[in-house]
Amino acid sequence: MTTQLYTNGRIFTSDTRRWAEALLVQDERILYVGDAHTAARLSPDAPVTDLGGRLVLPGFVDGHAHVIGTGEALGQVSLWGAKSVEEIQQRIKTRDTEDPGTDRILATGWLHGVIPGGVPEAAMLDAVVPGKPVYAFAYDFHSVWVNTAALAELGIDDHTLNPHGGTIKRDSQGHATGYIDENAFYDLVLPFLDSQVDGNQHGASIAAVQQAYRETGVTTACDMGFNETDLEAFKRADKDGSLTSRLIAYWRVNSTGSAENNIAQVQRAAELAVEHQSPFLRVVGIKIIIDGTIDGCTATLGMPYADGSNAEPIWSLEELAPVVAAADAAGLKVAMHAIGDESVRIAIAAVEHAVAVNGPRERRHRIEHLELVDRADVDRLAALGITASMQPVHADPAISENWAAKLGDHRVERGFAWPWIREAGACLAFGTDSPTSPHAPLPNMYVATTRASALDAAAGTNVPDFALPLAASIEHATRDSAWTCGAEHDIGRLAAGLFADFVVLDTDVFAGSADALLEAKVVRTVVGGRTVHTKK
Repeated sequence: MTTQLYTNGRIFTSDTRRWAEALLVQDERILYVGDAHTAARLSPDAPVTDLGGRLVLPGFVDGHAHVIGTGEALGQVSLWGAKSVEEIQQRIKTRDTEDPGTDRILATGWLHGVIPGGVPEAAMLDAVVPGKPVYAFAYDFHSVWVNTAALAELGIDDHTLNPHGGTIKRDSQGHATGYIDENAFYDLVLPFLDSQVDGNQHGASIAAVQQAYRETGVTTACDMGFNETDLEAFKRADKDGSLTSRLIAYWRVNSTGSAENNIAQVQRAAELAVEHQSPFLRVVGIKIIIDGTIDGCTATLGMPYADGSNAEPIWSLEELAPVVAAADAAGLKVAMHAIGDESVRIAIAAVEHAVAVNGPRERRHRIEHLELVDRADVDRLAALGITASMQPVHADPAISENWAAKLGDHRVERGFAWPWIREAGACLAFGTDSPTSPHAPLPNMYVATTRASALDAAAGTNVPDFALPLAASIEHATRDSAWTCGAEHDIGRLAAGLFADFVVLDTDVFAGSADALLEAKVVRTVVGGRTVHTKK
């Protein structure tokens, strides 16, 4: 048994007693959090780490991430911040020049607003890389832009049918144009790319994201969209003890158009939830994507977009309700992607159905994103105990221009309405949805507390009345993200009995300007009592 005393710190606990000055760790869990004198009496011989007055926070629990995708994105061509098709082309061409031997080029992070008309075409990529497959993922990871070579290796031609809930964009002659969205992206493109990656490459992606998490203070990530390939890779990493952040997984359930096949996916998730309950790898629920995105005009709205169009949901209520009820009966937690206000209503109605069918039981279902929601629906979800899982970085003003233009009216003034969630008494969990956004938690907290941009200081603010206090934002990104996953007795707070997962910053972000959140660095990350990262 080993004991370690951390003292002379300013410790924010995310617990009922928010502040402490000492932390006593025994093996992998916390023995005591409070004043230094009591901690010393409890274990007078414990080795002491003097924190030098620095700020300590609970390890961040990213409430919504795509973990292997985040690791993969770290090695892809970054299109973040590209302001034109020409800049995108240049970055991709540069990668091809620098690494001519690679089989294909993967890029990520382009914004719909920089593409004329919002819909890119294969010819734009063919112009710079004509003979090698190119896959450029949109920043929201709901669509992909490919060149002609990629269409060929995917086997997409004039006869390829659109899968249920997805679209292969075509011209007037029926030829694929190089833009593939929603379930066509998930069902046709991602499985093919997964098949081209071996276990060593998946292991490298996990190692890359683990390093990134250590350096930025993410000690747990809730993976939204886990599949068999991801599971095998993480099982290997868990077995060999190389994981330095915990993973809580939600199994992806796709809309197949078949009620039997949909329920079979729920049953598979229930099996995995029993099989995988280690401290570093747990399967707790399912993930369902009800609609798309506002930027791509594929989110389902109660009123049309500015151009008069609207989008059908990927899951109708009739298809969704029995799946949610089955998962609820199996004790699984259900996470439902719903960005548009009409999709939020579908998600709420599905939970109502599960309650009516299955009766009283503990539930921790959640709706992901809720970028546009009616105030009355917030009260409905709060009454049902549904968590609002939201990502402050998606409200960054630097990426909001196209989002607002697609709505084009007063609705932009109720986007990302975090205070409404708090006022209604619902649980609010914060995450990043990386790699659709940067994975680092401190810039995420900056957007939450300022509604200003962590990407571009000149971008102004976005509905500043919806900004939150810093303490509350951190609690939503630690304690509340842990609670909604059913992990509140292990992670998310600094309290006796919980895992000793915490981070030490070089700057007290509670003192002075919010800009400190953009400048602060993590100088120590501790997971299960073990220091996994230090920086002088």
